[in-house]
Amino acid sequence: MTLSPLHSAALPANTVDAYLACVAGEPSGDMLAASVLAGMKEIAGLSKLPVRGVGGPQMIAQGFDAQWPMETLSVRGYVEAIKQLPAILSLRRTLISELLTHRPLAYLGVDAPDFNLGVEKKLKAHGIPTIHFISPSIWAWRGGRIKGIKESVDRMLCIFPFEPDIYQKAGMHASYVGHPLASQIPMVPNPESAKKTLGIPHERPVIAVMPGSRQSEITHIAPGFFKAIELMRHAYGEGIEFVVPIATPALRPANEQLAKDIQNKKNDISIHLLDGQASLALEAADVVLIASGTATLEAALWKKPMVISYQVPVLTAWMMRRQAYLPYVGLPNILAGEFVVPELLQEEGSPEALAKATLAWLDQPQKVAELKERFTQMHESLNLPTGKLVAEVIAEVIRV
Repeated sequence: MTLSPLHSAALPANTVDAYLACVAGEPSGDMLAASVLAGMKEIAGLSKLPVRGVGGPQMIAQGFDAQWPMETLSVRGYVEAIKQLPAILSLRRTLISELLTHRPLAYLGVDAPDFNLGVEKKLKAHGIPTIHFISPSIWAWRGGRIKGIKESVDRMLCIFPFEPDIYQKAGMHASYVGHPLASQIPMVPNPESAKKTLGIPHERPVIAVMPGSRQSEITHIAPGFFKAIELMRHAYGEGIEFVVPIATPALRPANEQLAKDIQNKKNDISIHLLDGQASLALEAADVVLIASGTATLEAALWKKPMVISYQVPVLTAWMMRRQAYLPYVGLPNILAGEFVVPELLQEEGSPEALAKATLAWLDQPQKVAELKERFTQMHESLNLPTGKLVAEVIAEVIRV
């Protein structure tokens, strides 16, 4: 299986203008890279530098030249990655060949470490500077990767303040650049305004239900989350609202069917299916039921109490548990260094348990207030001009 660039007319060697190569996988990487592209526009030597490679719609909106589809890299977990492996390996071979033929000034790998580090190792060996934005979670699992990372990466850019010290001790050049989400989300949310936008009376409690942005997550996680909606409506009674942001149009039919299945049993369950609009759903929410991932940090920055859950195939779960170092998987708990919100994973995340834990937040106003203060402090620590800081490192590396 061979993946060709989306732009099929490849230029002959040595005729491509100076450019930055960039690869981002899945929607979160697309968002992160888009902030970098916006930051580059603020630096004279970078403002008109072409950037191309693998990316998504937010990057394209910033002028990125997406030569390969980002969806190829949007997989999660060992079992899922094995299924997609032929396409991923084909893309990596093609990409490396193109970049060694048409050499970029530098390569910026955004997240997707299992893919990007392999590309970066090849490029670094051929003298192309490599920058990796988003440290792999070596502090959480597979810490032995740092040796391979050192062989692959010239500059590591970290989004959490405790990470640079790990790399510096290993003899690597690493910088803390903050997290771009922190500058995009207001320090003080306005849930009343968000509820009004959604047509929900301000006095009604709103539960945001976010089972994930991948098809595999809708398959494994969403059915249990929707069953939890049914149970929460039954336990709470009338007057509770549920909002479910749907990440992509391709995921809407499955979510609609799940909503229809429970509404057919009890037609007064109020479920708002949103096209995207995750931020609006989070701002409106009083509590969030959410799949583990980047979205949990977004929920924390919106200062929301939450219940984190995740369901993956048994083999994937077993392998990940064997290599984990921390007792928690959710980013809010990792950053706090303790369980500030509950995590109900795998068999612990039954619909009954999810419903009970989510509704429990509605009866604990003092605990919610304390959590909001904790999340405000977290927000302040992450709130740096990330995109511009990354762009400044790029300018330093390519010496513009």
